[in-house]
Amino acid sequence: MKAQIRCRTVVKGFGEGPAIVSRSPISFFGGVDRETGRIIEKDHELSGETVSGKVFLFPYGKGSTVGSYVIYSLSKKRLAPAALINLETEAIIATGAVLAQIPLVHRLDCDPFNVINNGDWVQVDADRGLVTVQ
Repeated sequence: MKAQIRCRTVVKGFGEGPAIVSRSPISFFGGVDRETGRIIEKDHELSGETVSGKVFLFPYGKGSTVGSYVIYSLSKKRLAPAALINLETEAIIATGAVLAQIPLVHRLDCDPFNVINNGDWVQVDADRGLVTVQ
């Protein structure tokens, strides 16, 4: 095991998968294709990558409140992330995760960008407030 990090829970649940890491905020509305789960935001560092089935680490969401419904739509199509990790969650991401029942944590005890890399296997146990990096 690489690390165990304590965190605060926003939406309870358990999710695991390979990490996809963005140091840039993202808008799910216009930034993520709701039909494929691919990041389509122009000039985004992860453009072309998919969030589906992955633990998605990004600092915070941005943009329209419609982003909440994009997250929900992704879950209905089985294209949603397995879990979400933010530095600080705001209402758009929190609402989407609640609707989609995606585990969501934030305010980790350390800077997750120093610990979690693309492709690391990450478990988010939002019931216990614990992120485990393999």
